[in-house]
Amino acid sequence: MSTLNLGILAHVDAGKTSLTERLLHAAGVIDEVGNVDEGNTQTDSLALERQRGITIKSAVVSFEIGGVTVNLIDTPGHPDFIAEVERVLSVLDGAVLVVSAVEGVQAQTRVLMRTLRRLRIPTLIFVNKIDRGGAQDERVLRTISEKLTPAVIAMGSVREVGTPHSDFRPYGAADAAFTARLAEVLAEGDDALLAAFVDDAARMPYGVLRKELAAQTRRALVHPVSFGSAVTGAGVDSLISGIGELLPAIEGDVDGPVSGTVFKVERGPAGEKIAYVRMFSGALPVREQTDAGRVTAISVFERGSAVQRGQVAAGRIAKVRGLTDVRIGDTIGTPVKEAETHHFAPPTLETVVVPARPEDRGALHLALAHLAEQDPLINVRQDEIRREVSVSLYGEVQKEVIQATLAEDFHVDVTFRETTTICVERLSGTGAAVEIMHEEDNPFLATVGLRVEPAPAGTGVEFGLEVEPGSMPPTFFKAVEDTVRLTLLQGIHGWEISDCTVTMTHSGYAARQSHSHAVFDKSMSSTAGDFRNLTPLVLMSALRQAGTRVYEPMHRFRLEIPADTFGQVVAALARLRAVPQSSESRGSAYVLEGEVPAAMVHGLQRQLPALTRGEGELECAFDRYQPVSGPVRSRRRTDHNPLNRKEYLLRVKRRV
Repeated sequence: MSTLNLGILAHVDAGKTSLTERLLHAAGVIDEVGNVDEGNTQTDSLALERQRGITIKSAVVSFEIGGVTVNLIDTPGHPDFIAEVERVLSVLDGAVLVVSAVEGVQAQTRVLMRTLRRLRIPTLIFVNKIDRGGAQDERVLRTISEKLTPAVIAMGSVREVGTPHSDFRPYGAADAAFTARLAEVLAEGDDALLAAFVDDAARMPYGVLRKELAAQTRRALVHPVSFGSAVTGAGVDSLISGIGELLPAIEGDVDGPVSGTVFKVERGPAGEKIAYVRMFSGALPVREQTDAGRVTAISVFERGSAVQRGQVAAGRIAKVRGLTDVRIGDTIGTPVKEAETHHFAPPTLETVVVPARPEDRGALHLALAHLAEQDPLINVRQDEIRREVSVSLYGEVQKEVIQATLAEDFHVDVTFRETTTICVERLSGTGAAVEIMHEEDNPFLATVGLRVEPAPAGTGVEFGLEVEPGSMPPTFFKAVEDTVRLTLLQGIHGWEISDCTVTMTHSGYAARQSHSHAVFDKSMSSTAGDFRNLTPLVLMSALRQAGTRVYEPMHRFRLEIPADTFGQVVAALARLRAVPQSSESRGSAYVLEGEVPAAMVHGLQRQLPALTRGEGELECAFDRYQPVSGPVRSRRRTDHNPLNRKEYLLRVKRRV
């Protein structure tokens, strides 16, 4: 049977979870449609999701369309949980982007559509809530064309929009205006079709146009738009038909090499890890040994739920148990192709998590470690010196959810310190340093020399050797490389240095030896610990010579406001260090675009309703890092501070 792994994506409150319920009901999987407000939907299974009425974690459900197994993945809509969406994108064959007929295209809608188009994921657009007061169809369709993509085609018309009796009527071969528009849109993506269209658009057979629509939709060149209501069910049958006809169902290479991706990890009732795996080729059987552990059980999504099976084959999604060392992003078997690891910006905020009871420090660290398994981007940082734990965030709502999760699932009550911005450091030049064994005040049985050089933004850390690989045991080289990467998480000013090249220029060690007729004496012989302890001192000396500069994250913003509020909004932007770069008058409204420091985004969101009588619309997305102006921002260190040699040696060696 063919499989389609389908993502449902939207801005928060556009109705995607309600649409998921309606699709499951229409497919006969559930007898009654759940309600988000009542907390009885299939995919919002967490108690916190039911309480808040929002999706926090992605969830998988299954149903069939015409012999095709559809694994539907419901994703969060709130921007604070964009990391969940990122992990899902790598396993999708197609997507449905949900837009509200009332609110129209919103900030997160644009972010999602840009990413879907960049990754060339076939996408249908469903305009939901046509039964709500204030719903509009033609205006929303124009906005989709202007703000998302011009390559859209409305697949039908709406009757009695904005009323409980609204309905969606699909177009057919008899609708001349539709076929003409369809031919026009499709001709943009196919030269042969364009020639035929120019020659005589009226004679193009409807069947040919329909096949070409499916072909171009599957190549992510065209995005069909349908309308409906997840509450009343209007238009849902047409959407289901479109999913079956226009999105790509795959067979999967069952005989190929075993290759799969872990896109979600959760804990079972007994605390065991459960990995959600999408298989791209081959088949993974029970009792198979993998890098993350031996598979003990497999449940494949089919027939409306996860059914226990002896294996999961190519194209399918399964819950796999037994992988004790598994992490999100792990590959099962061999990677089929080089994949993009990050589709969205990393979190730019962080905060210190403080247990309400000091005796809960250990439990807090364990609980956060479990949360990090499900969301690695929270990046738990342990400060052993101050006995503090900090986490990275996308926004304040995520902080509230972490607090509630710790209380409800782990019985740990916490508070948070003030949220701060995560900066980065970049090298200003090249630097080098070396420590020679047995010379000066080097107390370690190791020789390490390092050179650091700046690298282009986004390239990460590259480690290389200028010494002979056989000049010392591989274990020592690995100790140096691992320590370099760990030390670079905290540069001169405490921020991560992510874009640089580090080259090992000197190496040396004391061979394994002992006193006459005695056992091995590690005081006379080098160990990996000598290299791990010496490397931070050498690297920091090289960084000092190179110099570093602190950069802060900047967001692009688009602000639509009433024209009469322009003056006070611009004044507020100036106070928040935002820089408008363009402005355009649109009737009674102004559109401002520019950039604002990430640290000021929350303040802008908080002030905007009062400044614009609640009519202002703000879109913000991470754009780049720029050098911090004014005083240098430093971050408190959580390591043994290799910048201070005396302090470092006292902590590491308990001696100077």
